[in-house]
Amino acid sequence: MIQDIYPSKLYNQYTKEVISKEDYIFCFDDKGRMLVNESGDGEPFPKGKDVINAEAIYLFSVDDKKYFMAKESSNDCGNVLLKEAQNDYNYYSVVDVRDKLIGADVYSAFTAYHLWKWYNDNKYCGKCGCKLTHDSKERALRCESCGNMVFPRINPAVIVGVINNDKILITKYRTGYAHSALVAGFTEIGETLEETVAREVMEETGIKVKNIRYYKSQPWGMAQDILMGFYCEPEGDTIIKMDENELKYAEWVGRDDVKLQPNNLSLTNEMMQKFKEGSV
Repeated sequence: MIQDIYPSKLYNQYTKEVISKEDYIFCFDDKGRMLVNESGDGEPFPKGKDVINAEAIYLFSVDDKKYFMAKESSNDCGNVLLKEAQNDYNYYSVVDVRDKLIGADVYSAFTAYHLWKWYNDNKYCGKCGCKLTHDSKERALRCESCGNMVFPRINPAVIVGVINNDKILITKYRTGYAHSALVAGFTEIGETLEETVAREVMEETGIKVKNIRYYKSQPWGMAQDILMGFYCEPEGDTIIKMDENELKYAEWVGRDDVKLQPNNLSLTNEMMQKFKEGSV
């Protein structure tokens, strides 16, 4: 999965750091696209030495590599990169980066996007409307006027593998991601994760479930999510009543017929693969 970068390790503790010439810097435009090296040579992201007067926020480290984010976004590479670096970089969406990069690079890009999205969405205090400032001691935004503190947003969501003997419930979204998937959805206020599993399966497919058991979790920065995987079995009727507003496909699929996603980044794909291989 995307976070499986061993022996490398992500260090996400906030510290007050100043960017150096050899530190990496994520430069986002106002659409959330990041500058990525498209020449095929060298590092995937710009370094401090590649940008003009880089005023940057420290994000995290991977091993001994430090990653920052440029404070000001721009649609014009010339406003960010030094002239000699402009031809090597272009802006890519986080969806494009998912297919373009591998290993720790794609994990770093997803995590950086998660933080960029939070910073970009929280410029003013939701209580009094004053401009937020960066806290110097922790990963938070502070309102100097009313004292309100805003912390990074993380959305809890479930991925559900519903297993009916030697078949699993496979879905495809009506819009967006075009490959095979499992039932998924966000936890609502006042719900347990197990209640989310039962509700989402019922809402999307009309199937009641039992024996809900936790499998594994995954950070998914492109949507600001923490995904939690569960397996379960149908209880009673197994006739699918698909929510056509959300899905364009929902079927019981045998192990040999499960079509995996084109990469091994997602928790969804790993759960489908475990079923296909007979591990669950």
